[in-house]
Amino acid sequence: MFDFKIAASDKSELYHQLHDAADALTAGEPDPIANMANVAALLWEGLPDLNWAGFYRAVDGELVLGPFQGRPACIRIPLGKGVCGTAAETLEPQCVEDVNAFPGHIACDSASASELVVPIVHDGRLIGVLDLDSPRTGRFDAEDLEGCVKVVRMLAPRLAGATKATASL
Repeated sequence: MFDFKIAASDKSELYHQLHDAADALTAGEPDPIANMANVAALLWEGLPDLNWAGFYRAVDGELVLGPFQGRPACIRIPLGKGVCGTAAETLEPQCVEDVNAFPGHIACDSASASELVVPIVHDGRLIGVLDLDSPRTGRFDAEDLEGCVKVVRMLAPRLAGATKATASL
């Protein structure tokens, strides 16, 4: 069992610690689902004000629910739909202050007010997305985005074998 003590006085240090812990959890582990599960749990425990933390995997041209922490979620999301589908289709992170103002938002949990989604890309191929939701409007900012992008970049090669049916974009 791992017992990471994530405690930081500022976001930069928090994300540095989360990155190092995610690296330690996934180093040498070839199973991408196990890696997603551990990182989802780490982010859930380490980041304040979340009501959902997890992954959607790119499978056969859509996003399919992967390991997560939080309430039950939408199982399938079409590319280009909602915050997750938009991030997957554009391959651009989405930092949404108010999900209710996002065109086409998919309300998997009505308690979610803001969302941060980072596409996971390896060798030009979409692997999936990291999705964080908060019940607080404006919860995510540029520091959260930067910290999550760094975690995803480190994690992407360790998730590249997620499924043989992973979509290519």
